[in-house]
Amino acid sequence: MTDPYLWLEDVSAERSLDWVRERNARTLGEYTENAEFSALESRIRDILDTDNRIPYVVIRGEYLYNFWRDGRNKRGIWRRTLLEQYRTDDPEWDVLLDVDALAELEGENWVWAGATVLRPARSRALLSFSRGGADATVVREFDLESREFVVGDQAFSLPEAKTDISWIDEDTVYVGTDFGEGSMTDSGYPRVVKRWRRGTPLAEAITVFEGSPTDVAVSAAYDDTPEYTRHFVVRSLDFYNSEQYQLLSDGSLLRIETPNDAETSVYRNWLTIRPRTDWEVDGVIHPAGSLLVTNYPGFLAGSREITPLFTPDEHTALEGGRWTQNHLLLVQLSDVQTKLSVLTPNDTGWEEKPLDGVPELTASSIISTDHRNGDNFFINSSGFTTPATLLYGTVGGPLEPVKQAPSFFEAEGMLVSQHFAVSDDGTEVPYFLVRRTEAEGPCPTILYGYGGFENSMVPGYNGSMGSSWLERGGAYVVANIRGGGEYGPSWHTQAVREGRHKAFEDFAAVARDLVSREVTTVKQLGIQGGSNGGLLMGVMLTRYPTLFGAIVCQVPLLDMKRYHLLLAGASWMAEYGDPDDPEDWKFISEYSPYQNSATSADYPPILITTSTRDDRVHPGHARKMAALLEEQGHEVWYYENIEGGHGGASDNAQAAFKSALTFSFLWNQLNR
Repeated sequence: MTDPYLWLEDVSAERSLDWVRERNARTLGEYTENAEFSALESRIRDILDTDNRIPYVVIRGEYLYNFWRDGRNKRGIWRRTLLEQYRTDDPEWDVLLDVDALAELEGENWVWAGATVLRPARSRALLSFSRGGADATVVREFDLESREFVVGDQAFSLPEAKTDISWIDEDTVYVGTDFGEGSMTDSGYPRVVKRWRRGTPLAEAITVFEGSPTDVAVSAAYDDTPEYTRHFVVRSLDFYNSEQYQLLSDGSLLRIETPNDAETSVYRNWLTIRPRTDWEVDGVIHPAGSLLVTNYPGFLAGSREITPLFTPDEHTALEGGRWTQNHLLLVQLSDVQTKLSVLTPNDTGWEEKPLDGVPELTASSIISTDHRNGDNFFINSSGFTTPATLLYGTVGGPLEPVKQAPSFFEAEGMLVSQHFAVSDDGTEVPYFLVRRTEAEGPCPTILYGYGGFENSMVPGYNGSMGSSWLERGGAYVVANIRGGGEYGPSWHTQAVREGRHKAFEDFAAVARDLVSREVTTVKQLGIQGGSNGGLLMGVMLTRYPTLFGAIVCQVPLLDMKRYHLLLAGASWMAEYGDPDDPEDWKFISEYSPYQNSATSADYPPILITTSTRDDRVHPGHARKMAALLEEQGHEVWYYENIEGGHGGASDNAQAAFKSALTFSFLWNQLNR
């Protein structure tokens, strides 16, 4: 296929930006220049900016750290407080950095990208900022005592790049960044990791490890757990396979001989392993998605005495886990509903107990622990109609609600239900439905999907969705299609590469089930997805156009012939396949939206959105697809935020505008 719109991949070319401005103006003129939109945007902005939101924290020793945005702090403030203060209704916060003031002082559009605090002293931090929300960041060292940036030759400071940096001690860091030609992988991440000592030029940093250009990335880290300090190197071969090494004092590497596709972690003398495919050890098969533990020094010495801590079944999967100082907290999913437990090693093995006190009918996640300093933790629980509750506890003690998010919409009379659609191959696919109980007959419905990279779509409170859609009489649906992690690794691996079609078939099955249940009609059914979910939307448009009344496609992948050549695309070939391999292109070409769009087809209206500053999924995908659909005579609306990165928005104002545009488009289209 000759690509007539290849020129739109030139992100900042004036010709490309003129094309963007013209389409932006058309879309905004149609959907935003009215009082109803202004009221909707204002309502969403108030939700995002309210001071009554929960200030989620990271435990670092005696302090709890939080990054906060609101109406007064557009770019945000980085701050900290003590636990005793945090548990009060109005904590006293110690503001460490005001990003708005910094941006104004330096004339930069800084967007906060995170902090790495030196342990145990916590006197310094490595702060990351992006311009406009991109993945690439600038790294600067910050003195937590003086509240000033460290400057000069003695500072750890790095220009804009996709950088990985972490502390070894106050005067030494591990760093992977753009060291010059050949130092980055084909995916745009560090290929070389070095040990950099304070006061020396970056060019003189000592190379620790070099990967291959075809790797996704390499990194190194220092584990500063008292009495168990170690150095590690990780070589990410692709998105799901990696080699892990312990870096010894003489500079040599000792391979940790776990399966390449396993999630591997070392804590004290425990090695935990979660294989993504069945793993046979000494005649015992440990199924994909298990959580296994063994003695780390013994494993390095050749022992394979392994204890299963979690074994999945057809309904249950492991969602995640976090260590406290003496315990392991686990989050399990049972038919996409969470259950928490505590595992404790003792002289006879491992004891498991349920973690009681979590609100019922909610999805829960572990927000923070500090395994170096105690067994305390924070857990967040919320549901589709239940605002978040933040709970604090210590293993062995009761859970205490310490923060409660406000309600942003009237949940009384709302019903949350779970259903199962049957996909083309007979697989039962779960989905959640939220709607008013007194609703009679079909109503405008948003069906949301993702279906990739083993990401699970679990219930959660969304004030914007509730106030802008559910209260107006609409229904909201979340589809748990294959490609996600709702039932463990196998739920994901069924839909990678040549199995990708299963994710699409699952989503279409949910759409049909909603219509057959008379929740909605085809004309009233709108769908939404972003990133990998944007690819899903593109396939729904080109393969299943008769199932939907409107589509919102956000920061999408759409040209699957060239995705691996654009920005971070090469890192996703384990998910989708290699378009340059004829065998892979056979199955990719069957669904790639850009190559399968047809003039003769009757497509539903589509809104495609992206960000100029997205340096993960190239905005060329969205631009070219919109241009092609226009040429073919289809109804396509386009909006590109000049800022925002892969999230599509760099602050609350942009996020509110983007959400209001989505709801306005769908309400308009589905109520015709």
